[in-house]
Amino acid sequence: MAGAGEAGGRAPGRVGRGGGRPRGGERGGTPALTLAGVAKVYGEDGTRVRGVGGVSVGIPRGCGAAVMGPSGSGKSTFLRCINHLEKINAGRLYVDGELVGYRQRGGRLYELKDSEVAMKRRDIGMVFQRFNLFPHMTALENVMEAPVQVRGVAKSEARERAAQLLERVGLADKAGNYPSQLSGGQQQRVAIARALAMDPKLMLFDEPTSALDPELVGDVLDVMRDLAESGMTMVVVTHEMGFAREVGDSLVFMDGGVVVESGHPRDVLTDPQHERTQSFLSKVL
Repeated sequence: MAGAGEAGGRAPGRVGRGGGRPRGGERGGTPALTLAGVAKVYGEDGTRVRGVGGVSVGIPRGCGAAVMGPSGSGKSTFLRCINHLEKINAGRLYVDGELVGYRQRGGRLYELKDSEVAMKRRDIGMVFQRFNLFPHMTALENVMEAPVQVRGVAKSEARERAAQLLERVGLADKAGNYPSQLSGGQQQRVAIARALAMDPKLMLFDEPTSALDPELVGDVLDVMRDLAESGMTMVVVTHEMGFAREVGDSLVFMDGGVVVESGHPRDVLTDPQHERTQSFLSKVL
């Protein structure tokens, strides 16, 4: 991962596999995700607070990047910029070679209409800390809702696909249950299935296990491991060090809205080069 706004450490470079475990999926060609000098600030002039500062990133198809850092370091803002839930103030962001949130004409950028942004966002799946399931819908109905309403998929086809996805996340027997009848880990796995139902090109995870009881974390991480093995391009904000070490192709440490250090997870976790990374890891490992 490269960073204009990278604070130091290992030499910048495109996020790659770096010796991770073999994974399926197509690699090469146009990167799945490219950020070029992306910045996000909040507030009016004089009271502006930086959320993300000049981050430049390239993630190839089929690779997974784990993002770590202290609270308030810009990790969640970084994810929200990728799918245009946060409008960037500078730079350009591409998913599969296409600008996110804007179109370019004659060297100038023009912001897309909300409806056009929503159409582009269909290719980016996002799983939040909280599950955000529709409480009045069953697990099956939650998973099939977006394909029917957004993509216009026939209900019979969406129902069949939803059932397959629930089976994939280990919840085939919970298809008729409502969220209130599911544990937190089960709800999060339904949320993952719901995101997959849109056949995204890129999956974003914002600390997907942070709201779960410790004994429920493993089942969710197992599903994410399966996605990594299948070649899904993923960006995961997480504090699960073992997961990042095992599954991530790259680990990125952020602080103050910038990329402080990045590299293969084993290298960053066992031999961090930047003093800020060293300080953080000494408190969490």
